[in-house]
Amino acid sequence: MALNFFGGGKVDHPMADPRRAREIVAELPANDAVKALSEITDWLESLERTDGFRVDRRFELVDLLDGAAKNPQRRIAQDYLAMQRLQKFQENRLWTSAFGFWKQLGDAYIRCVREHETGMSGATAVRKSVPVIVARALRALTLQLKWTLLRYGPVEPRIWSELARLYQLAEEKGYADAAIAIYPGAHGAGTVKGEFLKAMILSAASTDGLPPVKQEIAERAVAHFSGDFALSAQPAGCTHCFDLGAPAAPVRLFKGVEPRPTLRFFGAGPALAKLDQLASQIQATGVVPQDINLGGKFDQDLFVGVLKQVAQCWSDKPPARGSERRPIATRITVVPGLNEILGTLDPSSTDELDFSQQQAAESWIVENMSEGGYGAIIPAQKSDWIKVGTLIGVQGETSNYWGLGLIRRISRDDHQQRRVGIQLLTRTAIPIQIAKSGAADPSGGGFERQGAILLSTTPDNLGEVGVVLREGLFNGRDSLDMSVRDKSYLLMPARLVEDGEDFDWAKFKVMQRSA
Repeated sequence: MALNFFGGGKVDHPMADPRRAREIVAELPANDAVKALSEITDWLESLERTDGFRVDRRFELVDLLDGAAKNPQRRIAQDYLAMQRLQKFQENRLWTSAFGFWKQLGDAYIRCVREHETGMSGATAVRKSVPVIVARALRALTLQLKWTLLRYGPVEPRIWSELARLYQLAEEKGYADAAIAIYPGAHGAGTVKGEFLKAMILSAASTDGLPPVKQEIAERAVAHFSGDFALSAQPAGCTHCFDLGAPAAPVRLFKGVEPRPTLRFFGAGPALAKLDQLASQIQATGVVPQDINLGGKFDQDLFVGVLKQVAQCWSDKPPARGSERRPIATRITVVPGLNEILGTLDPSSTDELDFSQQQAAESWIVENMSEGGYGAIIPAQKSDWIKVGTLIGVQGETSNYWGLGLIRRISRDDHQQRRVGIQLLTRTAIPIQIAKSGAADPSGGGFERQGAILLSTTPDNLGEVGVVLREGLFNGRDSLDMSVRDKSYLLMPARLVEDGEDFDWAKFKVMQRSA
């Protein structure tokens, strides 16, 4: 039997024939992004299971499938972010498709690197492409990190291990800083170091406090400024560190950390000033520069807000905690969303806030608390509605009153148990009735009298009170009539504090109506 010393014998795989490989890609479904990406993922997996390919041929096939996935994976990401209230099945279908693809693509490129390093057939032919392969593998790992963070989940240890191994290889071989065309196109140029830093800086962006759309903007900002980030073997000018020898999530620097051979220090570097400059430019012009690849259209105010949040995380002086967190073991009852909260508060009661509707109530375990809120554990089988920014009603085990809070952070541990950080807006939510002032005439464009929530009976040092009302009702111009405890007041609009999916949290000057 004749031996093929160059190819190791004929490979038993449909894509071993170049013509058939191109046909397979051409036959991918054009109008079903999930199905197309799933088929591409399956082909990548089948290549991974098949031995005998020359390294250069394996890389060609992975590159072919990678290119074919560009449009489907982009469409899936857009659909995932565009749907505000995804059904659990649909959310899981999109997420699994996207994450599965990036996982399989990363594995495919990593195998190419490994086979080159071990000198397998075709290694010499692919030698000049190794920096590109390593950079693409790093990007695939970063996108696995991104999709994990979109679900606030724990990052698999293998991601940190592979990031460390690939970057260490690039440093040892001397091409970490080399400018390369990672992908074709306007945004395809970069370096291996830049790809490594994207993962590091994204991890440092505190995305557990950002909803998915804001996470997407943060990731795009990281990609845009990746060439300006700092990476060094010394801590000076850096804010975080990562150990190539003991890979785990990057941590913020603390006093006394000493350099060692495997420790890499990093930070925003010149990117921080450029990010601040970009935010100011967008605020002044109302336009996002065309050279920023956002991957979609986003509200300019939203974009600027995320840039400012990210800048705080990258700063050498991160936001300090407002009050001390104390460990505690207790339970709270929680109801989600403004409609459920208004239904739970009894509008007919003036002295006590009565729990009148319990259909949506859940019991959460509080593990720590502060003056500003709670850290809680959520039952695994419940709470599919939870997002960063969700308004919730909160009642402690021993309290007769309902408070109001916002979910600010979400994380998921290795046992898939979710933890949330809750900011308390008030410990005593007061049900009120509001209507547009002087809107007795329906033709005047006012809204019907409806429920809202007063956060305090005492104005703050600016003479303002906080009110949570239905989304879109606050416009900064119209005064409101407020009825509470059989008394009438005039609310003069001051400012919008925050707008959520179903609520506006606003500040008003309050004046009592004459009898």
